[in-house]
Amino acid sequence: MSKNKSRDLVLSVLLAAAVCGVLAYFQADTSKHSYAISIIERSAIYAVVAVAMNLLNGFTGLFSLGQAGFMALGAYVTAVLTIPVEVRSNVYYMNGIAPWLENLSMPMIPAMILGGLVAAAAAALIGIPVLRLKSDYLAIATLGFAEIIRAFLAAPMMDTITNGSYGLNNIPGFKNVFQPVLIAAVCIAVMVLLINSSYGRAFKAIREDDVAAEAMGINLFRHKELAFIISSFFTGVGGGMLAVFMRSIDTKTFQVTLTYNILLIVVLGGIGSVTGSIIGSFLINGGQEWLRFLDSPLTIGGVSIPLFRPGFRMVIYSILLMVVVLFWRRGIMGTSEFTWNGLFGLFKRKQKKKSPAGGEV
Repeated sequence: MSKNKSRDLVLSVLLAAAVCGVLAYFQADTSKHSYAISIIERSAIYAVVAVAMNLLNGFTGLFSLGQAGFMALGAYVTAVLTIPVEVRSNVYYMNGIAPWLENLSMPMIPAMILGGLVAAAAAALIGIPVLRLKSDYLAIATLGFAEIIRAFLAAPMMDTITNGSYGLNNIPGFKNVFQPVLIAAVCIAVMVLLINSSYGRAFKAIREDDVAAEAMGINLFRHKELAFIISSFFTGVGGGMLAVFMRSIDTKTFQVTLTYNILLIVVLGGIGSVTGSIIGSFLINGGQEWLRFLDSPLTIGGVSIPLFRPGFRMVIYSILLMVVVLFWRRGIMGTSEFTWNGLFGLFKRKQKKKSPAGGEV
C-alpha cells in the first residue's frame, strides 16, 4: 500500500510538472499561442463552475439551474472593483458612476472573493424559499431567480453601478496563463476537501435518500442551504474569472444558455465526479474550437464541398455529443474519480482482452 502511495505521489508530481511545462511553453510566446491559451483559460474557468454545480446537483442531489445568475453577480462585483479608477469615466460615460464607487478599487483576487461572497449571500436569501422544493420545481425556481438577477443588474436604477445595458469594459485581464489555472486548481481542491469531509458525506446521504438521512439526524434544510451557498460562492468566483478573461461583460453574457453549457459539461463528464467535470470542461471548450475549420468553405480538386459552411461545426459537434451520451450514459467518468490504480487497471483489462483464450498476460 505504501509503495502504491509513493508511486502515485511521484506520478502526480510528474503530471503537475508536465502541465506546468506545457503552460510555460505557451506563455513563452503568447502571440503565437494565444488561441491555445484562450482555450485553456476558458476551460479552467468553466471547470470551477462545473465542479461547483456538480457539488450541488451530483453530490447533494439538488437540481439547480441558477448558475448564470450567480456568475453574473460575481462577474459584476469583480469587474466594478478592478476597473482602473482613471478610466472609469470612459466606462460610465452615459449615466456616470455612483460617488461612493468612484474611487473604490480592489486587487483581482480579493475582488473575486468578494464577488463569491455576494453570490453566496444572494444564494442564502434565495435558498430560504426555493430549497423546500424538489426536482423540476427547484430547477424552475432557481432558473427564474437567475433571470431576475440578470434583469436587476440591467435595471435603470443600477445604471450608476453596473452601467446598465451598456455593460462594463476595460477590465484588467490575467497577467499570464498560470494565474487562472492556479485559481481554478485552488477552488477545485477546496471543493474536493469539502466533498471528502463529514459535510460532504452528509450531502451524499441526502442525495441517496433524504428521508433516511433525516432519520440519522441530518438537518436537511441546513445542509441543503449550506451546499447551495458553497456552490454559489465558487460559481460567483468563476463568474469573476470569466469577467477577467473576457475583459468586457454585459447582462447578455449571462443568459440561460450559459447554465445549459455548464450542465452539459457536468452531464458529459459524469454527475457526481469532480474529475469528470474537469475533463468535460476541456473537451467541450476544446471541441468547439478545434472543429471550427468545418465552418470554412472546402474545395477539393476544384469541387466545392457544400456541407462546409458556417454552422456545420455545431452540427458535427452535436452529433459527437449524442454519440458520447449514447455510449457513456452516465458520462465519461460516471461517479468515479481519476486514480492511477484505475488507469493502470484499464490498461490491464485491455491487455487481457487482446490476449489469446486461456493465455496469461
